[in-house]
Parts: sequence; C-alpha cells; structure tokens
Amino acid sequence: MHPVLFEFGPVVLRFYGLMYVIALLVGMWLVRKESDRLALGLSKDDVANYCLYGLLVGVVGGRIYYVVFNWSYYGQNPAEILAIWRGGLAIHGGVIAGILYSVWYARRRGIPLWRLGDAVAPALILGQAFGRFGNFMNGDAHGVPTTAPWGIVFPEGSIAGREFPGTPLHPTMLYELLFNLLWFAVLWTLRKRSHRDGFLFASYLVLYSAGRFVVSSFRADSLMLGGFRAAHLISVLLIVVAGVWIARARLWSPSE
Repeated sequence: MHPVLFEFGPVVLRFYGLMYVIALLVGMWLVRKESDRLALGLSKDDVANYCLYGLLVGVVGGRIYYVVFNWSYYGQNPAEILAIWRGGLAIHGGVIAGILYSVWYARRRGIPLWRLGDAVAPALILGQAFGRFGNFMNGDAHGVPTTAPWGIVFPEGSIAGREFPGTPLHPTMLYELLFNLLWFAVLWTLRKRSHRDGFLFASYLVLYSAGRFVVSSFRADSLMLGGFRAAHLISVLLIVVAGVWIARARLWSPSE
C-alpha cells in the first residue's frame, strides 16, 4: 500500500484525504435522507453546510485531542501540529467536538438535538469506516507485531513501517473498518423501528465503543492516561453512560 494515490507536479492526492472527501459526500446523502424521514426541516444546502462544518470541527477536535495527549512531542515540534496527513486524529476528540457543534446547531435551528443525532449516527459510523481505510493506506493507527497469517508488513516509509520495520503487524485499522461496517448495518436496520429520539445515537455510542475497546487491545500507538489506554477508559465510560441513558429513558420504546 502507498499513501499517495497520484502525484502530478505540485498536486498530490493522498488516500487519507480522498477518504475524507468520500465520507463527506456519502454522509451528506445519508443525513439528507434521514433528515427528510425524521422531518427535521433541513434543506439540501442546510445538510451540506452542517456536514461540511461538522467534519471540519471534528477534524480539529480530533487533532487537538491527539496533540494534547502527545504534547511532549508536539511541544518540541509545533510545526507538526497541522500535519494531519501523517496521521494523528483521535476519533473520541472528534466525537466530542461534533456533539458540541451539533448542540449549538440544533439550538440555533430550533430542532430536536437527539433526533438530529439519530439522523447523523449511521452516516457517522460509515464515515469512520472510510477513514480507517485511509489509515490503512497511510500506515498509521497500526497494531502490535503478530504471528497471525493475516499480519501485514507495512512500507518502511510509513509510520508503522518505521516503528516496526519488516515486521508483520495486526492490521487494526482493518479490524475497526469491519466493525464499523457491521455497526452501520445494525444502525441502518434499527432506524426502521419505532423508537424515541436519541436511540440510534446512543446505540452508536455503545456499538462503536465496544468495537473500539476490542481493537485498542491490539493497537501499538494507543494514547495513554496514567497506566491505562485512554481509548479503553473512554469506551467503557461511553458504554455505561449511553447504556444507562437507553435503559432509564426506555429509548427503544415506540415514541409517543
């Protein structure tokens, strides 16, 4: 695999960036479809603007989260902070930023926040699947060494290849890609059932966090909090919070 799709003079198209573009376009289509189904009253332009700015906010939030956890490096190399094409976006930071942006947007437009969350949830998890393919081609978000027959030796110029030259690694980005595709199928099916506002979004938090907990056990580049993987701690927290929300509010019940 190679991070660059093609290069023509000063123009460079990377798989990493291409996956974001595809995720944005597919996400716009899905959110528009769900927005109409849930009667949010958003026009095509409204959805396009919401998704575009939501993606930008999510990227910024994900980068800030990653940089904070790696400040010992970025504090010494501030020019690297903006080099997101080299990897270094934390999805939990992106989700937090996206939620804050959606709270602001829903209040500004006067639409139900959690109904908006339900409209976005399937598109969000599918977009994350596209993003993981970008990670795979980029050779980041990689796993630890493995003797499994599906272990992958990444190019020496990639982040994974530099850390583990010539060594088969768990392709954790592909593990998460498969999880995300499965969760998308689940959410896309659940959306057809009658439920209270917020059920799909809460289910997204539970499902994604469960998959991420498993995958993070094989990651070689996990962000740490004390002696624990930050992704494990946050995943458990989200599962508990979203699970309690679903149970206490009976979100799976038909809306009244």
